[in-house]
Amino acid sequence: MSVVSTRITIDGPAGALEAMLEHPTAVDPATMAPGTADQVPAVAVVCHPHPQFQGTMLNKVVHTLARSAIDCGLPALRFNYRGVGKSEGVYDNGLGETDDAEAVVGEAQRLFGTVPLVLMGFSFGAGVALRVAQRVSPAALVAAAPPVGRLGVPEQVGMSVPWQVVQGTADELVDSTAVERWAATQTPPPELVMMDGVSHFFHGSLTTMRKDVRAFLIRSLELPDSKDASD
Repeated sequence: MSVVSTRITIDGPAGALEAMLEHPTAVDPATMAPGTADQVPAVAVVCHPHPQFQGTMLNKVVHTLARSAIDCGLPALRFNYRGVGKSEGVYDNGLGETDDAEAVVGEAQRLFGTVPLVLMGFSFGAGVALRVAQRVSPAALVAAAPPVGRLGVPEQVGMSVPWQVVQGTADELVDSTAVERWAATQTPPPELVMMDGVSHFFHGSLTTMRKDVRAFLIRSLELPDSKDASD
């Protein structure tokens, strides 16, 4: 599958946000009027890890989550929080970063209309995605290595739509046992994917993650199961 990547700028609550819009060639917003939804089954917004520990929208796990959505025929919008890359503003302890993500959701809806929204995030970004999910109405959510018990991850998410948690059992930064316990307390519980022996950054297992997330999105959004994959 051929993919088009375009750098864009989004108006955020603390200034301009640097973002990257990626989509299959057949789904080109440049040929669509704002709010046109007939060519797009859903749109994904992907949140990156901690900005004070080199987290950016170019992180490999973030890239993999975005590609999982694109493999399903969805456009994916990833972005840099305030103070990261070319985004304006300064780090705001997760609060402002959640506002940034909500602004990006608004831009996704401006571009693609009221199509289903998929929220995705990795580590710190998983917490951001979970908080934004409590403000907006996603159709599905994917949280990779959510830092349970810290960095603002909600004790109770209250998701009434399909959601997936992907966690490595050898994660050196997030306690995988705590993630399992937390997932079990949720109502409804997420689909929990425990990847045996896998570290925080999913080294050597990104392809497996991509397939698992793609399969989840196809089931959850009732999408056609195309075998094509983006690079």
